[in-house]
Amino acid sequence: QSALKKKLVELHNQGERAARAMNTVKTSQSQAAETASKKKELIRNEFSEIKALIEEKENQTLEVIADEEKRVCNRFDYIYSVLGSKKNEIQSLRDQIETALTEADDVLFLKRAAALQQTSIKEAFIPVNEMDQNLIHSAFQSAIILKETVRLSVTQSKEKSAEGTVSLEELAFSALTLSSNEVSSPSSPNIENKIVQQIQLVTINSLVAAGLIHFPTQMLRFRLNLEKNCASPTTGPQNTAAATKDLIERFLKKSREELLQYAANVTLDYNTAHNKVLLSERYTRMSVSDTPMNYNHHPQRFTDCFQVLGFQYFKRGIHYWEVELQQNNFCGIGICYGSMARQGPESRLGRNSSSWCIEWFNSKISSWHNDVEKCLPNVKTTKIGVLLHCEGGFVIFMAVGEKHNLIYKFKTHFTEALYPAFWLFSSGTVLSLC
Repeated sequence: QSALKKKLVELHNQGERAARAMNTVKTSQSQAAETASKKKELIRNEFSEIKALIEEKENQTLEVIADEEKRVCNRFDYIYSVLGSKKNEIQSLRDQIETALTEADDVLFLKRAAALQQTSIKEAFIPVNEMDQNLIHSAFQSAIILKETVRLSVTQSKEKSAEGTVSLEELAFSALTLSSNEVSSPSSPNIENKIVQQIQLVTINSLVAAGLIHFPTQMLRFRLNLEKNCASPTTGPQNTAAATKDLIERFLKKSREELLQYAANVTLDYNTAHNKVLLSERYTRMSVSDTPMNYNHHPQRFTDCFQVLGFQYFKRGIHYWEVELQQNNFCGIGICYGSMARQGPESRLGRNSSSWCIEWFNSKISSWHNDVEKCLPNVKTTKIGVLLHCEGGFVIFMAVGEKHNLIYKFKTHFTEALYPAFWLFSSGTVLSLC
């Protein structure tokens, strides 16, 4: 009886603890729901701001086009009114001549005839009145760049979500890794990268101070090891070259689907196009025209070589684009600095220190840089893939197919922003950006 009473007391205590545990669970559940609701509201506010910013950008861009349309239409109205005045002037002169022809007095007729014969009216003339294509193209490109920026951000978020939940600590670790590499590297010339990474570090430190993230031991150890490696005398060109070679090999093993994750939406900048380079299909197709295109003068326009650059430029990151050889095999595909010459023999792609390319001359394929040619094995393909790794310091040209075949790779240390570049030989050559 005593044992059962003791057991009963224990069960009573357990029941109370279970009830308290249930209350705790319910409280925690309510707190979780309340926290999730607050976080969702904060996220909605953030996305509302993003949408508002995008809408503001859209309105600004459309306003630019609308203002240009208004300017052109107002000028058309002015031209129309001038032509109307011209028409009235012509009609008035006709009326005067018809009146003079009915004059019975010969003396008056001769006086009027003499005066009318001296009167002349200039032919009606319609002056050139076109919308500023530079302005329209810039507005269009700004929309494309914004779209690609958002798309890239969303794509990266999806990839991270597919791999697993990314914590603030992981994000901080990634930023710290990149920041330490940038700041610690004495050979890094990109001041903008350094500023961006410093901002990231400040942000991370703020999160730590607020107690939102805590640096794990591995992050602190990583930074210490990084500093040691940077100070180590064994770190030299050989290790860097080996790392670059290994990085290139990894990219060469990737499938086309994997490479397309780095796809860049490249369009052509008609301000750089030679006067006989015809651009079409929304600035993605280039060919050589038999007659000059009468482009407006622009300091960035090529004057001697049938060449054109991409509108987009790349200063950091990994970028991939494809070019289709639609007709003929007399062309060149490459990259160059924006400072490359626009006239003279040195403006030819690959014939200077500011550009790198591969060139087809009938059945002959060559690589060109700094006016040095290297003959390459013939590869039959109609589509070329270009992979640029700014930080890695290399650009790879591949024959696109079921399996990518390496055509050639350049390894160097890029010091300026890079532009996709294209050379066309004659009117039979057609290149298209895929």
